[in-house]
Amino acid sequence: MVLKLTKLGVSVLGSRVLSVRGRKSGELRSVPVNLLKLDGERYLVAPRGVTQWVRNLRVAGEGQLNVGRRTETFTYTELADVEKPEILRAYLKRWKFEVGVFFDGVDAKASDEKLLEIAPGYPIFKLN
Repeated sequence: MVLKLTKLGVSVLGSRVLSVRGRKSGELRSVPVNLLKLDGERYLVAPRGVTQWVRNLRVAGEGQLNVGRRTETFTYTELADVEKPEILRAYLKRWKFEVGVFFDGVDAKASDEKLLEIAPGYPIFKLN
């Protein structure tokens, strides 16, 4: 449902369609994502861990974010684990209802230590 609405140009709480070239096929692959805006920066968080879109993005080095007919090409910097707790907290605060099941009971109220402990399992990309 979110994918269809986003393709039609209706962003649901920051939803976007991420398109990235497949690392093996070279074909454009698309998946819905939640774009987090925090302190003037934008981030993509992978709540399901190292998925296909994460692997593809790492190889491609760039991707596209789409809402309806609007397309933005971006590059990124992948964050180190020590940089993730604040981003994970903000992401969980905004989308826990949707992605909380992938965080094994960890929520936005978790300590920095707990968020740092789980950080290796959740790739985060800061958009340039």
